[in-house]
Amino acid sequence: MKKRTKGILAFAFLGGIMVTSGVTIAIPGIVPPDPSTMSTPTGTPADNFPDVQRDQFCGRGAAEPTPYVTEYSILTQCTLPLAITSDPSGKLWFIQTNTGMVSSFDPLTESFSEFENPLWPASSRSMMWGADYSADNSIWFSDEVNDSLWRFSIDDAEYRRVHLAGDSGQSMVDSLPQRVLADGSQIIVNDLFGNKLSLVDASLSGDEPLDVPSPLPGALTGGFAKGAGSSLWYTSWMPSGGGVLVELDLDEYRRAAADGADPGGSARTFDLPDGAFTINGLAAGRDGRLWLADTSTSSFYGFDPSDESFTRYTTAQSLPAVYGNQTGVVSNHLARPYWADVHHDGRIIFNEHASNRISLFDPSSESLTGYDIPSRNPAWADCGNLDDCGVAQAFDFEPVGDKVWYTGWVANTIGAVDTSVEPPVSVSVTPRTVTHGQDSFVVMTVSASEPASASVSANASTASLAAAIPADLATLDLEAGEQVSVPVGVFSEDPEPGTYKMLLGVQIDGAVVGQYVTAVVE
Repeated sequence: MKKRTKGILAFAFLGGIMVTSGVTIAIPGIVPPDPSTMSTPTGTPADNFPDVQRDQFCGRGAAEPTPYVTEYSILTQCTLPLAITSDPSGKLWFIQTNTGMVSSFDPLTESFSEFENPLWPASSRSMMWGADYSADNSIWFSDEVNDSLWRFSIDDAEYRRVHLAGDSGQSMVDSLPQRVLADGSQIIVNDLFGNKLSLVDASLSGDEPLDVPSPLPGALTGGFAKGAGSSLWYTSWMPSGGGVLVELDLDEYRRAAADGADPGGSARTFDLPDGAFTINGLAAGRDGRLWLADTSTSSFYGFDPSDESFTRYTTAQSLPAVYGNQTGVVSNHLARPYWADVHHDGRIIFNEHASNRISLFDPSSESLTGYDIPSRNPAWADCGNLDDCGVAQAFDFEPVGDKVWYTGWVANTIGAVDTSVEPPVSVSVTPRTVTHGQDSFVVMTVSASEPASASVSANASTASLAAAIPADLATLDLEAGEQVSVPVGVFSEDPEPGTYKMLLGVQIDGAVVGQYVTAVVE
């Protein structure tokens, strides 16, 4: 399969659309130049795209900051930053998908550095979905076009490449490495299309990677996370729906492989819930629960290993300014949460790349705070002539202390969400649980610490569950110290028996704040 087709397939599975076609060079004097292929030389990575695609891929740079988010424009034009990680000093390291280079950003001096990759094919570009810092002072990152894992040595600024492709038994392609984790002496990477995990010796001693095949033939292997002890959790899912969550005893698997024994008994599986289509992101919470992000929907899931149960949550509603809907065809905009991680305070972080947000979910209080990303590229939404519309395609993020750093793939930026800055409103819901045999009511209390305008909204984890908000309380203009009670009707139209979550919240300038109510249908 051609790499171009591979890139399109990968992006389709991951919940988006990407143009990966090369640039055709017109020969003067033979045929009139095709405007769609004309490329005006700039001497920058923008030359990898024809002129007509540069607004789409090369971005507009950093937008005005919000009270919570500050962005920084990358000095080199059109680098398409994606994977991001940090070193122990707090310096950020990110990978430029349009140049193959590692770049760094020092938050103290607010300065960028770029490191030329002499091994990178000229005019090539690739999606680098994962990066991590290892104790040998190196940055490791994945490369989907070249089926590779790369090591960049910070000490000597040298690159080395590890080829990961193998006989995967898949009909589409041989390999598509994504997330990367430096785990002691080994580097762990999931191979989406290869349907396996690969364990690479960090010393690059010449040994072949140790592969961990998925227990589900013909599936795709998604994101992974280290759990308690030597457990490693990952997902294996079918593009048509269905799949499993896998718990692997990594130490046991390594021992069995070293002894030439069958390592098949080192894993156990749990069926993914119905409706979970594209589980990419995975994080292991401090309380032992797993958290899964579904890129095909607006949902994320909690999994409790103690009773093997899944709980589905929905994200906050997207801002109309993000998706535009100028043609009127967007009937149900999806947030598409991508990856998941854990904040230092135990909250779960995920990036809603189609809602242009970084969100944090508190499992103990079941509350959510979402931070709007200021940069918006209108070429990636139904924006029409709207200017302040679109998404930055924030595909990856990295928590460092109170900051959550992210990359804006089509904004040519990196940004930081400062989670220490509290929004001026808070939300609480009473009662927290309602039982459905009839329609129910809850009270959402909105409190303001300073003047704020707030738009009240509700979003449920099932389409058959809805909320009724009084029209005169749908928009609140709050004074400092003011507290407003909003009665909300929770009703349903013949939902299946089960437990559902509804997010009741408010959108303010730059953020959304809410709390979940549990609806039990008997």
